[in-house]
Formats: sequence, C-alpha cells, structure tokens
Amino acid sequence: MPIEFAARTRRIPVYPLAAGYDLGADVAMLASNESCFAPLPSVVEAAGRVIAGAHRYPDPSYSPLRRALADRYGIPPQRIALGNGSCDILLHAGEALLEPGAEIVYAWPAFSVYPHLAAASGARAIEVALDDEDRHDLDAIAAEVTVATRLVLICNPNNPTSTALGLEEIDAFLKRIPGHVCVILDEAYCEFALALGDTYASLELLRKYANLVLLRTFSKVYGLAGLRVGYALCATEDFRIAVDQVRQPFYLNAAAQAAAVEALRHQDEVERRVTETIAERLELEERVRALGLWAARSDANFIWLHLPEGVVEAEVVSGLRDRGVLVRAGAALGRDGSLRVTVGTPAENERFGDALADVLRGV
Repeated sequence: MPIEFAARTRRIPVYPLAAGYDLGADVAMLASNESCFAPLPSVVEAAGRVIAGAHRYPDPSYSPLRRALADRYGIPPQRIALGNGSCDILLHAGEALLEPGAEIVYAWPAFSVYPHLAAASGARAIEVALDDEDRHDLDAIAAEVTVATRLVLICNPNNPTSTALGLEEIDAFLKRIPGHVCVILDEAYCEFALALGDTYASLELLRKYANLVLLRTFSKVYGLAGLRVGYALCATEDFRIAVDQVRQPFYLNAAAQAAAVEALRHQDEVERRVTETIAERLELEERVRALGLWAARSDANFIWLHLPEGVVEAEVVSGLRDRGVLVRAGAALGRDGSLRVTVGTPAENERFGDALADVLRGV
C-alpha cells in the first residue's frame, strides 16, 4: 500500500519552472526576471565573511537587516516581516490568514505562487480577469470582496504582464476594501516602475490603511535572487507577528542577511542599474513592436508580448531555445500565446530580437 498524503498536496499546483538551464554557458537567460547585473564585490564579500561562522545559527531576530530597512523606509523594525524570498512571506500569509470557508481574491494571470495559497489552506480562490491592456481591473476585484474575504493580492507591477497602476488608483481601491481584509500590494518590481514615482511613494498608503502590506524583494533590483531575501513593510505589527507564528525559526540564512544589509548601502549603484535596465527595456519593447507584435507598456524589468494569431507558442519557445535564448512561455503563466522576456544585457537583448525575428519567419 503506498503512502497516503494529505488532500491538499493534490490541490497545490506545481510551480512552472523555466526549462533549458542545461544548455551550457552560452545562453541568454531571459526567463526568470533576474537582474543581469551581478552583486557588487562588497556584497559578495559581506556574505563570504559570515560563512566562517556557519556552524552557528543565524540571528533569529534578524535585527541588523530589520534596522537597515527601518532606516531606509522610516518603518519601525517590528513592522517589517522578512522571508526566504517574498514568496515565503506570501505562503505564510496564506497559512496565517486563510482556512476553509475563507476567500482570497486576486487578478489572473498574476504571480504563479498566488494559487498555492488557497490550495494549501482550503480557502476559495476568486480569480479576476485582467482588462484589455492586461492590467488589473480594480473595480472588478473590489466587487468580489465579501464578508468571507480574508486576503486580496494586488501585483503592481504585475507579473507576468509587466503592467502597473498608479498609486491614485490603488488608493481609491483601498478605500473600498473593508478593514477585516488584508491587502498585500506585491511590489517586487516597484523600483523599475515609472508609473509609481519613487520607491517611497506607496509608503503613504501604509499610513492611511491599517490592513495594508507592501511586499518587496532583494531578488530583482539588488541582484540577490540566488540568496532569497524578501521583506514586507506592514501598516501594523499584527501581520508580521502572525506570519512569524506559523513558520520555522531561522528562515533567513546568515549569508543572505549580510548581503542584503550591504546591498542597501549602495543605492546610487542600484539607481544606475535601474536607469540602464529601463533604457534597455524601452529598446526591447520597440524592437518587438517593429516585428508587428503587441507588447504591454512595461513598468518592470521584463516585457510581455502577444504572438500573432495562429502562431504556436510552444514552437516559438522551442525555436528560441534552439538559438540559445530562454524565455517564459505564456501558457505556463496563465495565458497561451504570449511570452514573458526578462530585460538582459544589450547583447542578450539583441540576441533575443534577432532570434525572435528568425523564428517568426520560420513559423
């Protein structure tokens, strides 16, 4: 007789992984929204220094990193949640907030981890379609909120569609959401979003709405995807306490903490990299549109495009892979016939553009 697993393990979808990592070094890695910039040498050195003490558990209070984030954003350390990537905070938010009979509302397609929250908890997931520009339809989302709703997720800029809403729209939306509903504004790509102003702009919303959480990460703009550090800026301490209650201790390793603290000291370099990424993003969008394809107005470090009608997405993805370019297939992210393409180096972006033109000629 085989081992019998809990029913929820059959409900939880498999996270869609990008294929092709076995192709070798000569590959344009444009599938996972990583930074094309390596960590600064001082960040690598900071992580390396703590390895000598790896026989000790990391500081369970995570005080240095909480203080560094508190200094940057003016948020008390006790209102800052940390995690092994932002999805770690998301998953434990689901565990803390959701249960059978509760509801979670989010747009779709959006971040691929969102469906895991309802599946793991037994809550009811309500997925709301994006509008014609692949943006969040906030009116439609607000209309789905009921007394049973515990959690609303707004991915802004949205992954995978790269689109963002202005904070005035978010503010007006939050006014309509009852206080018993936790709203997580997932801002993993906010540093790249011209529509949002600067990274401090949404902090004003925390002062107005006690049910709001801003979710962010070091994986993108800071180039620490391989170390996994996420954080949440919370309107109150309650969210951080609840999330910490439902997970294991020592959830953030010592090297990751040290690297994140050091990375925060180099905002000038971060801003330079953001400027370069946005410039490359605009060129990449124009190159895609020159091929006659529709591309969303991106506010992230990636672009989202629709393939021509009748073109088979899998053939395009395979053709790009054969030419040494990895992108994410839309079918795996909630919409067939689309591609999500990370902004890479100038050489990688040119390679993608040439490869895409070549593949489309063939199909």
